[in-house]
Order: sequence, then C-alpha cells, then structure tokens
Amino acid sequence: MDKRIFSGIQPTGNLHLGNYLGAIQNWVRLQDDFECVYCVVDLHAITVPQDPAELRQSTREVAASVLAAGIDPKRSILFNQSRVPQHAELAWIFNCVARLGWLNRMTQFKEKAGKNRENATVGLYAYPTLMAADILAYKATHVPVGDDQKQHLELTRDIAQAFNAMFGEEFFPQPEPQILGKATRVMSLRDGTAKMSKSDPSEYSRITMTDDADAIMTKIKKAKTDPQPLPSEIEGLEGRPEARNLVSIYAALAEISEEDVLTQFGGQGFGAFKPALADVAIAKLAPITAQMTTYMQDPAQIDAILDDGAERAHAIARPVLADVRRLTGFLGSSLG
Repeated sequence: MDKRIFSGIQPTGNLHLGNYLGAIQNWVRLQDDFECVYCVVDLHAITVPQDPAELRQSTREVAASVLAAGIDPKRSILFNQSRVPQHAELAWIFNCVARLGWLNRMTQFKEKAGKNRENATVGLYAYPTLMAADILAYKATHVPVGDDQKQHLELTRDIAQAFNAMFGEEFFPQPEPQILGKATRVMSLRDGTAKMSKSDPSEYSRITMTDDADAIMTKIKKAKTDPQPLPSEIEGLEGRPEARNLVSIYAALAEISEEDVLTQFGGQGFGAFKPALADVAIAKLAPITAQMTTYMQDPAQIDAILDDGAERAHAIARPVLADVRRLTGFLGSSLG
C-alpha cells in the first residue's frame, strides 16, 4: 500500500506561529514523500459553541493559510471535513467499538471540559473517535502529530485493532506517528511553560499568520525573557523556558539547529537576539501573509479548491465505508 498521510486543523480563527511551525510547515514537506489528505475539521469545531457565520469565515481563513504556506491543492487533497459524510458515519461505528474506559483516559477532554464537565457536549467527549474516523476513513498509514496528540493516535490504533478483531479481518492499518520539525511545541511568548494558543487573552502571547511586520517586531520585543545572556551550549537553556522557546523558534524559522543558533548568539543578550529573531520571522511569514490576503479576497477560489478536495476525498472514503458497512452487517449501500 502507498504511504498516505492524514492530518486535520481546527477552523478556530487566526492561526498562529505554533500552528505553522508545529503542523503546516511539516505538511508542506510531507507532500514530497506521501499521498497527503489534509482537512479543515469543522465537525470537530462544533464540539464547542460556534457562530455559524464565523465558522464559515474561519474555515476559509484556515484554508487560505494552508494554501499560502505552500500546500499544493493539485498534489494534495484539501477539504473541509463536513463535506464528506463518511467521517460522521465511521465515527458512529467507532463509538460502538471504542470502550468508555479508553475515552475516560483521554487527558484532553479533562483539560477542555475543566470544572464544567457535566455541561460538556457528548461530541467533546467522543472527539477522539471522530479523530480515529478521520484517519481510518482514508486508511492513512502515517499521521503527523504533536506531543499532545500522541494519546489520540494510540486510541486510533486501538480502535483499528479492535475493529479488525471484532470482524476477523485485517481491514484497517495501524497508522504510525510522524513527529517532525524543530519546533513541534511552540510556547507562549508571555509564558515559556504554556503552549502558544489562540485562546490566550493576551495578543502578545502569540504571533498570528495575519500579523504585519510591525506587529511581529513588537510582539517579539515584548516577549518574556530572563536577564542572563544566551548560553553557548544547549545545556545552558535548562531551567530557562522562555530562552529555550525563543531559540527553538529561531531554529525552526531559519531551518537550522538550536546548537547553530547558540553558536551564533551565545554570550549575547536578548537586546541583540530579539531583533534578529524578528527579522527571521518577518522574512518567513510576510510572503505567506501576503498570499493569504490574496486568497481571502477571492473566497470563491477557496470554495472551489475545497469543493474539488472534497470530491477527491469522497472518492477514497466511500469505498472504504462500503466495505465497513459490509463487514458490520448493514443492508444495502450508503447514499452518501
């Protein structure tokens, strides 16, 4: 079987540097070696309340960001999840395969539901089974994941194995994690121990894909640091989360090692390092931002790309679900 990647991204407004370095930059590279299926996961988005108009706008914005960053819609499949009904159908079947004990161990539900657990939606709780369906509807062999998604991929592998055992056929593959890139976990510019997030109330905690050069420069200059100069060796970053984060970001943007960054800047203070980091960030992100703006000025073009991607995704997922229906014992074929 050919190597096939599946990955999804939430349509939750402005993408930030962490999304780019942790996911999108790697998606672009993966196009060279894999058949790639990339998805704007709007079904996942509605596990928490959404304004419908904002969801449509965010879906286009995220698609524009991915395209501007270098995803080629002719080489890869790009679509929004709700357009392909096999995701939801397979998720229900997997709800009848997965065990409550498996889902109870998912740490992300506990984090997202917080103290409001009793008011969380069933969809938020069952989110991992939909994620498994996203991956296995295409029989993906590899999934690029960050550290916080490893547990969900393990659940996907467990569900695939349980389904295969239940119906006595090695039907679904065991997808392998792809952990790539120099900055798989980009931290907040205001707190080096917290992940960069769109939900952080401070705009200065993150660099977004729509920030202009002045905004990038300002946010990096205001980034939290410590009073010590940068070390010359990696070991010197121990116990310095903000320093480590900025060095990691520089390395990922410049596509060099953290050791090379410290060779260049070791012994210098942040007064010298921050402007250099801002210059690298601007050089990398400005062309993407400009291209993204061009896409957003033509929403019909974005919709046409997503429509084409959905048709191609459907062509892969429909026969997979036809076989799943046969194995499960459903009478007749799906109309979707």
